[in-house]
Amino acid sequence: MAKSKNHTTHNQSRKAHRNGIKKPRSHRYESLKGVDPKFLRNLRFAKKHNKKAVKKAPIQAPIKAPVQPAKEK
Repeated sequence: MAKSKNHTTHNQSRKAHRNGIKKPRSHRYESLKGVDPKFLRNLRFAKKHNKKAVKKAPIQAPIKAPVQPAKEK
């Protein structure tokens, strides 16, 4: 008796490209599920104490570029 086929990828890439292979959607905040608990705890404290420093810092106005007069011909 002949051996049976174990595996093939024939036609799979053609099928995948018919609708186009798309990049996964990027999200603003990636999930922290499965991240080291010690790291998460430290992250939480860092965020908490960073808020205090932000409140104390004075609000700075954005720096505008100097306006140059137009050259005449």
